[in-house]
Amino acid sequence: MSGSANFDPTAPLTPSGNLRRRRLVSRLAESAATGAAVLAVAVLAVVIFTVVSRGASALDLGFLFKGAPDGIGPELVGTAVIVGIGTVIAMPVGVLVALFLTEFAGRRGTHAIRLTLDLMNGLPSIIIGLFVFGLLVNHKQQSGLAASVALAIIMVPLIARGTQEVLLLVPSNLREAADALGVSRWRAVLGIVLPSALGGILTATVLSVARAAGETAPLIFATSVFDPSRYSLNPLEALPNVPVRIFQLSEEANPEGFAEAWGLSFVLVSLILFASVGARALLARNRRKAAS
Repeated sequence: MSGSANFDPTAPLTPSGNLRRRRLVSRLAESAATGAAVLAVAVLAVVIFTVVSRGASALDLGFLFKGAPDGIGPELVGTAVIVGIGTVIAMPVGVLVALFLTEFAGRRGTHAIRLTLDLMNGLPSIIIGLFVFGLLVNHKQQSGLAASVALAIIMVPLIARGTQEVLLLVPSNLREAADALGVSRWRAVLGIVLPSALGGILTATVLSVARAAGETAPLIFATSVFDPSRYSLNPLEALPNVPVRIFQLSEEANPEGFAEAWGLSFVLVSLILFASVGARALLARNRRKAAS
């Protein structure tokens, strides 16, 4: 009673020892997080600077369009074919999975599928390459199609989770209005939900392409025995590609090969960087439109 009698609710608050300790811990945690972010950006900057400084000198029109040993044209075309087929395979599957999660699945089914997608997203790419090798390549000819299947497996969880986040941004009153008008669920999804989220779906797809385009391990298993001097568009045979060519050149004791490898690295990093930045900008624009 005596303590409560001496308490003055109008007195100014004074920091206690416990409050000072909490402030110190908070500042330490904030400083550590800021330092980690700066370190990550610094490492990326060093990598990009190294690739640009060593690879930019190798670039010219002949380097981009000729075949080996003077250019990387076949590798660029082969990579585009492999990634393009993989995107055609992965995009419908990822979008359909996201639609099922957001529009049709129950709570238990949603949890199980999300866990599966997270496990697939964390699966090492070399294991995916080994799986595709045993499924499509073992005792057979390597092919660009097998490589595309491997990249599609990598892209599906990225597209599905990205599309799911975008679909959740679609205002629920659009779905409620469709239900009030007696529109069936699948018609509402096709006519209202998907068009509203189209920009975000394309963004998620571009990000998954940027993630998969630089994968090397699956392509070593699926399409690594090729002629780097010959253009090819046939996905049923081994296609030249940028990641495997970089790996091959890095294993050779040839200074000219190292220069070509740095040039290939510069082109690949540039493509991935531009695709990632463009996708982020498109996603931010789509979120602003959805919020408004």
